[in-house]
Amino acid sequence: MTRLMILFLLFLLPITHSCSTHMSIPEPEAQISTEIAVSKEAAVEKYTAIPPDAPDVPLPKQNQQLPAPTTAVNQQEIAALAEIKEEQESAAPVEIEKEHNTGVPLQNGEKEVVSKETLTASEENAPPPAPNPPEKSDQEMLDAALESCETANYFWERGELDNALNSLDQAYSLILKVSPEDDPEILQQRADLRFTISKRIIEVYTSRFTVANGYKKPIPLVMNNHVERALKLYQGKDRQFFLDAYCRSGQYRPAIVRALKEAGLPEELSWLPLIESGFKIRALSKARALGLWQFIASTGYKFGLVRDQWVDERMDFTKSTDAAIAYLKELHQIFGDWATVLAAYNCGEGRVLKCIRTQRINYLDNFWDLYARLPLETVFYVPKFMAVLHILNDPDAYGFDLPPLEEEPETEEVLVDKQVHLKTVAKHLGVPYGRLQDLNPALRRSCTPNRPYALRVPDGKGEVLVATLEDMPVYRPPVPDYVMHKVRKGECLSLIARRYRTSVRAIMALNGLKRSSYIKVGWRLKVPARRAYSPHRSQDSPAPVHKVQGKTIEYVVRKGDSLWKIANRFATTTRAIQSLNQLHSTRLYIGQILLVPHKEGDLTAVETKAYPDIKHDSRVTVAQNG
Repeated sequence: MTRLMILFLLFLLPITHSCSTHMSIPEPEAQISTEIAVSKEAAVEKYTAIPPDAPDVPLPKQNQQLPAPTTAVNQQEIAALAEIKEEQESAAPVEIEKEHNTGVPLQNGEKEVVSKETLTASEENAPPPAPNPPEKSDQEMLDAALESCETANYFWERGELDNALNSLDQAYSLILKVSPEDDPEILQQRADLRFTISKRIIEVYTSRFTVANGYKKPIPLVMNNHVERALKLYQGKDRQFFLDAYCRSGQYRPAIVRALKEAGLPEELSWLPLIESGFKIRALSKARALGLWQFIASTGYKFGLVRDQWVDERMDFTKSTDAAIAYLKELHQIFGDWATVLAAYNCGEGRVLKCIRTQRINYLDNFWDLYARLPLETVFYVPKFMAVLHILNDPDAYGFDLPPLEEEPETEEVLVDKQVHLKTVAKHLGVPYGRLQDLNPALRRSCTPNRPYALRVPDGKGEVLVATLEDMPVYRPPVPDYVMHKVRKGECLSLIARRYRTSVRAIMALNGLKRSSYIKVGWRLKVPARRAYSPHRSQDSPAPVHKVQGKTIEYVVRKGDSLWKIANRFATTTRAIQSLNQLHSTRLYIGQILLVPHKEGDLTAVETKAYPDIKHDSRVTVAQNG
């Protein structure tokens, strides 16, 4: 019995426990909801208590499944934070507008939710927006465009090409706003600015392009039988000429290299004066080419070299170098091939172009096809230049031991505004006279011209020259012992020589003439004058005074004179006058000086008086009234 009761109790115990468990379910739900509410409030307090500078708490994104919490409290906090995040996102636009409009800073991270009605009322009470600035006038826009151009120039000089282009674009946009129906002066300013802007844009874009250096030199070093012949010439007969010229190149070549680099030309062209003049500043060729770069007068005039009785800038090193660079650049634009450019520099572009027109092949493919058609002197000119480059690139290979170079002179220029002789300047500066002549070879008479002239002096002597220039006497050049004669139609050298009582050889020597039978109308010849020559006088000029020198008289021929009249006037014969003056004919010229023989005491002074020219007077009437 007892065992049966125990078994019955054991059977009823699980049923009773399950019933009690089901009866206690409502009580935990109420407790859980209370705990959730409490945890939500705690989470709000915990969230709002976070300082502003604390790191952001990562919140679950929208539609993102939350991770399974490890505890019930963590799950409740996460749910509470998610609800707070949703409330903030809905209220954020209103809060931002409120902060922007009121400008009141929020303290302790508190956020005040403002209703839309309150925000609308605050917007209505807000001050009206500021009015738009007045439009600029056309002149103000042009001034602003000019400032943008100056800014672009500043950027361009600093190498900031993009900023320069932006400034130019801004300047162009400003001038487009100028009314086309404006004042003509404003329109002219706009046109000038448009031209300036377009020119500067081209310059900026051009400066972007850089020359590709490549791995070969722009002037090709050719080796053929012509160049080999020139090499043998320098190794033999012209060896000393080459060494002397190389030594002199130290005075001029550094400045030439700098000028060539600035112009963008090959550096090898700096050796061109070695072929032209041997680096001699006063070199003169048979063709009358003068100076370091061997300019003839016409080519020098074309490129701005002045030539007058005082200066010849073909011998000015700096100016002739600038002219040579300009000439080489012009030739390269014509031919595009440096070998052909060198040939044209020697014999002229006209001669080379004439040879090219007669060719049936393209000369640019091979210069040596043109080589045989050039003049004999030019034919050997390019090979000699190539030979010089070969020797300088490897002097040991061709048996040359190059001497040391002469030093480049350090000089400065002083503007002299009066005529002074170089001897006077050298004395005041304490430098040798020959040194000043070497520094100023363009001065033909060793004196400054009768106009402002930049005189080159040794470095450090410029201030001394400025201080002593006022004490230097003005130089008065002597009267030349020759007269200038302009050749007229029908004249020849013998006729001119008889007129000025000189010889044909003297005229030829003074003017560098090779043939006595060749002169042109319009030439101005220097004619040596043994005695003072009186130029042609007008008909109204007074009669010249006769000079008595012993047993002869100097008489100036006037209009209407003849040998017979002169002989009768001085009581002599025509043959005596011809013999004394070595005249081969009786022809005389106005202004000609004649020596007239006379005996002492035979010459009597005759007083003359002016007689007014009255209409219908005759010679007899004048003689009777005299």
